[in-house]
Amino acid sequence: MPATTLTPMFDSLSDRLQGVLGDLRKRGTLDEEAISRAMREIRLALLEADVNFKVVREFVAQVRERAHGQDVLRSLTPGQQVVKIVHEELTALMGAGASGLAFARSAHRR
Repeated sequence: MPATTLTPMFDSLSDRLQGVLGDLRKRGTLDEEAISRAMREIRLALLEADVNFKVVREFVAQVRERAHGQDVLRSLTPGQQVVKIVHEELTALMGAGASGLAFARSAHRR
């Protein structure tokens, strides 16, 4: 996939995730419905970005499990805690180190 195709896809995914997580961040408390709604939106955003459905299913399950079992830190609201969990799981999924991707230069460029 050309790099020019990836940029709009990542921008769109980033916008969707920021919207979902921004809504969570604003909440003082979280209930099962809010977590389910957020996980549904995250699932849709990842699937629309062509992430493999098995990866999405595992990712959402892991985030949901951590969100339910996580002790909320005193300095964070519950919404911020879920945002932190999503960030950590995305980092683990994508890899924390350098990607090692090398994009070839087009022969038409000078």
